[in-house]
Amino acid sequence: MSEEKSPRLYKNQQTADISEAQIAVHWQEEDYFAPPTRFIAQANLTDASIFERFSLDKFPDYYKEFGDLLDWYKYWEKTLDTSNAPFWRWFVGGELNACHNCVDRHLSKHRNNTAIHFVPEPEHETVQHITYQELFVRVNEFAALLRDSCGLKAGDRVTLHMPMVAELPITMLACARLGVIHSQVFSGFSGKACGDRVSDSESRVLITMDAYYRAGKLLDHKEKADIAVTEAAKDGHKVDKVLIWQRYPGKYSSPAKLVEGRDIIVNDLLKQHRGERVDPAHMPAEAALFLMYTSGTTGRPKGCQHSIGGYLAYVTWTSKYIQDIHPEDVYWCMADIGWITGHSYIVYGPLALGASSVVYEGVPTYPDAGRPWRIAEELGVNIFHTSPTAIRALRRDGPDEPTKYSHHFKHMTTVGEPIEPEVWKWYYNVVGKTEAVIVDTWWQTENGGFLCSTVPAIHQMKPGSAGPAIPGIHPVIYDDEGKELPAGSGRAGNICIRNPWPGIFQTIWKDPDRFVKQYYERYCKNPKSKDWRDWPYLAGDGAVQAADGYYRILGRIDDVINVAGHRLGTKEIESAALLVPEVVEAAVVPVADPIKGKVPDLYVSLKLGLQAAQEITDKISAAVVFEIGAIARPHQIIIVPDMPKTRSGKIMRRVLAAISNHLDPGDVSTLANPEVVDKIRDLVK
Repeated sequence: MSEEKSPRLYKNQQTADISEAQIAVHWQEEDYFAPPTRFIAQANLTDASIFERFSLDKFPDYYKEFGDLLDWYKYWEKTLDTSNAPFWRWFVGGELNACHNCVDRHLSKHRNNTAIHFVPEPEHETVQHITYQELFVRVNEFAALLRDSCGLKAGDRVTLHMPMVAELPITMLACARLGVIHSQVFSGFSGKACGDRVSDSESRVLITMDAYYRAGKLLDHKEKADIAVTEAAKDGHKVDKVLIWQRYPGKYSSPAKLVEGRDIIVNDLLKQHRGERVDPAHMPAEAALFLMYTSGTTGRPKGCQHSIGGYLAYVTWTSKYIQDIHPEDVYWCMADIGWITGHSYIVYGPLALGASSVVYEGVPTYPDAGRPWRIAEELGVNIFHTSPTAIRALRRDGPDEPTKYSHHFKHMTTVGEPIEPEVWKWYYNVVGKTEAVIVDTWWQTENGGFLCSTVPAIHQMKPGSAGPAIPGIHPVIYDDEGKELPAGSGRAGNICIRNPWPGIFQTIWKDPDRFVKQYYERYCKNPKSKDWRDWPYLAGDGAVQAADGYYRILGRIDDVINVAGHRLGTKEIESAALLVPEVVEAAVVPVADPIKGKVPDLYVSLKLGLQAAQEITDKISAAVVFEIGAIARPHQIIIVPDMPKTRSGKIMRRVLAAISNHLDPGDVSTLANPEVVDKIRDLVK
């Protein structure tokens, strides 16, 4: 990126040589909003000297404060081990159990407090209020089932393909109790996508649900498990057991037949384990807690491996001090547990603090845009956490709906993508009724928890800006040549983090070389060094830092599209399209969307002699949905006579992106086939 370009100029530069990062966010710097005094009076963190206490010269010792929020069977001997950089090991020598920290330790004081409020999508169905005592019982019984009926033990992997139901956190916590590594796959992903993850993680057990509600329909979910097992078998991996939770206990709600000897109805088998208790496994802090698969630039999903001690300490601290969660709070993160946000800030963070966490099954706007505010009103939710995509949809469908309800939030979070200032102001004024503080957080699957955010009782809020780094995190912005951009310069570059932190993932499952190459190689000062200072972490996002120290995130610098907060690899979508026999070339580009932020446009060219036809378009769309899931369905599929190419044959995706976004594709005279650009533009029009 050229050094002259400031964020104020982006909206006037309508040419295709602007990077994806630069066109992602183009609003002006905004005025500040002060946090409400009422919020500050009750906040967990009001001491601004924390930033001095967490300065880089005191790293890594300050992370003792994170670890000390947890219960340990054995206290750690070393806060950070860098001997195998960049494979960092946190709280080395310590032993703990994540389930104990989220359940057992609260029983003495909070056993009758609600741990999980499960809200079914059908409004006539009763909300389930699961106390910490009930959660303890249910987690123990399911852990006994996993141990005794499936033979699972510490270090084994289990794939979960479950919707947003109370049984999902119960399943995760039961795995954690045993030391079993769980790998939850977003329920919207296809059976094929699930099977790929089953195979990669080498899970012998797949846990699913027969059905769940989405937009008023009871969807058959078990059929995806059958596909997943079949697809894993194609990779030479055998699934021994499929455990099926029933959406309605005692009733099987899927038309898919049960496979004898493989499929087990959990609700039936649980009766054999009634009243059983399982001692939490004493696990090393650096043992793996879970795998979270995320899209990568190679088209193959990568399993981000998160530790027990470091990860849990990080999400507990950030939940307490950035989300301001107290045990008496009713907290609702409207994300999906199938993504990292749900792991960190629906399950592990809030439950480690003994709070009440809401799990909502369905679509936020079903049956109407007033649904979230009715839920918040009924449950007394006082902390609300959602994505800009959801906020935009609620603003579009029901701009005045929040004013009809008597909910009161003290704190609101936004996560997953940048939020436009006007949307932020609606969130603040209408949803929050100017009573709530807002934190606009930036982080990723690989990071475990928040990296940038205002500390809510200390910093002023600025619409459109994620704010400064949280205490303990020390970012740096490099240009493409590796030169450090001056702090507060307002110039765009690649954001990196100078120091490791406990929430950072440990490695990519079974692929350490890819881990180093993708996240550390580019700006590494010395590949043989064991000094953390030589290993800045490349986040893969473009960013600018304003003079006030606040960061604005500008979108991906790699081939990943952020669709409604879901990271989708362009290569994955292109690979799916190329499975259709008629297709010879495919190219995916991001397109601005007023609700989802970005959506994928898919350009394809066909075998010689074939003509564009709706039948082919339908086959391509179906292939993408089968391989990945409906979330990846292209916004448009454009069949073109040829792709715009360089003379060496490289497809010029920037030209296609410009056409899809109705921008000037710039100078195309150097292309091997410049005449095709106008033909493609006519097709898109």
